[in-house]
Amino acid sequence: MRMSYKETIEQWNNFALLEPKLKEELQALEGKEDALKDAFFAPLEFGTAGMRGVLGVGINRMNIYTVRQATEGLARLMEAKGEEEKKRGVAIAYDSRHQSPEFAMEAAKTLGAHGIPAFVFESLRPTPELSFAVRHLNALTGIMITASHNPASYNGYKVYGEDGGQMPPADADALTEYVRAIENPLTIAVGDESELKAKGLITILGEDIDTPYLENVKTVTVDAALVHEMSKEMKLVFTPLHGTGQMLGERALKNAGFEGIYVVPEQAVADPNFSTVKSPNPEEPGAFEYAIKLGTELDADILVATDPDADRLGAAVRKAKGEYVVLTGNQIASLMLDYLLHAKKEAGTLPANGTALKSIVSSELPTAIAKSYGVDMVDVLTGFKFIAEKIKQYEEDHSKEFLFGFEESYGYLAKPFVRDKDAIQALVLIAEVAAYYKKKGQTLYDGLVELFETHGFYKEQTISVTMSGITGAEKIKALMAKFRTETPADFAGIAVDITEDFGNSTKTFKDGSTENIDMPSSDVLKYFLIDGSWIAIRPSGTEPKIKFYIGAKADSQDAVDEKVAAFEKSIRTLTAE
Repeated sequence: MRMSYKETIEQWNNFALLEPKLKEELQALEGKEDALKDAFFAPLEFGTAGMRGVLGVGINRMNIYTVRQATEGLARLMEAKGEEEKKRGVAIAYDSRHQSPEFAMEAAKTLGAHGIPAFVFESLRPTPELSFAVRHLNALTGIMITASHNPASYNGYKVYGEDGGQMPPADADALTEYVRAIENPLTIAVGDESELKAKGLITILGEDIDTPYLENVKTVTVDAALVHEMSKEMKLVFTPLHGTGQMLGERALKNAGFEGIYVVPEQAVADPNFSTVKSPNPEEPGAFEYAIKLGTELDADILVATDPDADRLGAAVRKAKGEYVVLTGNQIASLMLDYLLHAKKEAGTLPANGTALKSIVSSELPTAIAKSYGVDMVDVLTGFKFIAEKIKQYEEDHSKEFLFGFEESYGYLAKPFVRDKDAIQALVLIAEVAAYYKKKGQTLYDGLVELFETHGFYKEQTISVTMSGITGAEKIKALMAKFRTETPADFAGIAVDITEDFGNSTKTFKDGSTENIDMPSSDVLKYFLIDGSWIAIRPSGTEPKIKFYIGAKADSQDAVDEKVAAFEKSIRTLTAE
């Protein structure tokens, strides 16, 4: 039986060896009942991408003890797989956040206490390179210390499987059970760093992984002659937003042949406080403030930004009057996919069984694009691990050839030597797409408009409703239960035609008939409307939020804008009831 949160607080108060800074924080919380309860009521849980939380003292916070607990659970999972598997070890990387290097080494020391080898990067590295390293080293698992694009007060812990994809559900569930079985995270044994290095149980990684990773990134370039021709004419502004993208991003672009690269100097420095931005998130237009300023001075063709762990990429491009507009993840993916398929078709290398992959909450514009080239688009659940699983399946059964994968949340993959979102690959590819349009005398925005005029005007929007704390989690559960039991008849007056409940894997049609959905169970609802639009609802796996996804299609930009606004109003009304 798990201790009450008050007993857990007492346990931490009485632990003589508590890390000094955490001890100070705990003492400062004395008498602050709500804050103590939030920090100690329940442990951090693994979601779609591991665990993520605010730094601080407590079992519901990111600190050396919760990192040790997660790693102890991982060590036990590896031991259960057998001695030979265990010896393959764990690759570990980390980003620019507060305590990331310390957490990485704590994980390595925890593994070392079990005799499990750890391969730790010498300094910060992008998440996709960690995915590559797991595969390159034939490690059994990988750990990435990152909180992606969350605020500076957060950090996180992502676990990877042997294929380099985020740990699949079965292993993630088993890992969670091992972690929960640990009664006291304060007393987990850790090895001595110097001794573990001397025994070969901690190996430091660096250029020995950077070089082969970057060699693979070179294969992302589709038309080297085009890049060479346009390399001197095109200007690209790049901001790593104080994160890991600077480590390899500029090198990757230069390797591809681009010369007009301008890095935003203020944001090239790794900074755990992300001091020049309100949010280090390339989805947010505000993240491009410095890039837009530099881009305007240079008359740059494209501005690109990577998030702190360089798995997501955003882009801003010029409109006709010269002002920059930040593209959505769906729009970036559409431009990339259309370029890739067009180039392969022109070169006669488009495979007959070519397939692209996307999440169920991503735009249908790439589906229309793929269809126009005779390429399949396969939908998977949210979480890039599901894209990785499909790639692995295709490699094993040879049923399809993977061409491109993406999620609406600014994550893309062009080549499967990585099995997660890869902003370094995306950086090289979107630069080539920009070069393609520049050669035609167009901007990327012109290219996007061409896609709309060809396939219809698509627009997507995500509404995130934050519900923090213990009561927030209960509210989210209640809201999902309400939508399940009371299926909306319409959104903004447009009738619901089909309802998909991924929780019970059932598709329900308007006449009441049903079909099974051939996907793993997931807490997601999706409504297809009679006009071809759709609405999806899911709780976030890593944040205290419930998310509503809108996908609309119309014959003009004004019409699709109006439709999305009406859907948003309808959703906000439903959640306020």
